[in-house]
Amino acid sequence: MTDDRWIRRFSPAPEATARLVCLPHAGGAASYYLPVAKALAPKVEVLAIQYPGRQDRRSEPCLETCQKMADGVFAALKPWTDKPLTVFGHSMGASVAFELVRRLEDAGVRPTALFASGRRAPSRNRDERVHTLDDNGLIAEVKRLGGAGSHLLDDEDIRSMVLPAIRGDYRAAETYRWTPGPKLTTPIFAFTGTADPKVDEDEARAWAEHTTGRFVFRSFPGDHFYIDTNADAVIGAIAEHIEADQAVRS
Repeated sequence: MTDDRWIRRFSPAPEATARLVCLPHAGGAASYYLPVAKALAPKVEVLAIQYPGRQDRRSEPCLETCQKMADGVFAALKPWTDKPLTVFGHSMGASVAFELVRRLEDAGVRPTALFASGRRAPSRNRDERVHTLDDNGLIAEVKRLGGAGSHLLDDEDIRSMVLPAIRGDYRAAETYRWTPGPKLTTPIFAFTGTADPKVDEDEARAWAEHTTGRFVFRSFPGDHFYIDTNADAVIGAIAEHIEADQAVRS
């Protein structure tokens, strides 16, 4: 089994009995999940997803929709479905994760859970047009939301390097529209920050409408990037779920 363009294994754990697939936010990269990979190894192996258009895939065009991103991730994950998969996505990554789980279930692979973080349910829409702003407006919005590394956008060279991915991802996230279909059977955990301007509690709780399985809502103190300031608690919740799932399987 070999890595391809889509998957990064920062802490390879061949003896792990479970895997966690992590999907980044708009403008984000696989490296965002390096701390998660280190924290969960060697019991759980983290497969961090690298979308086209950033870091070592910078020369590739960004994908235009969350559905196309999910198609790419799904194809890359096929060799990794021999062990139980849990899926985590933050912000735009949660929409990609939902579409990914749809594809996995259609292929007969049922993840142990979908962790949807910092994102409204697929059936809840907002009229958002940040992707249509000029460069300064787009950067201002990214910095408003904060998150690790947002201060680096003050550097002109870095800004010019990452802007295409940020704009492309914002376009995919803001134009994402759910296509009605069968509900998932995979359990869904909806996590949010209490002061997140991108999703309110009602929009997060609406994830319950998209599964026939278990649904859990949990909020943490913080804004859109609450996961940066609550990393231990979020990682702990994921680890607790995977451990409980493993106990049932054994």
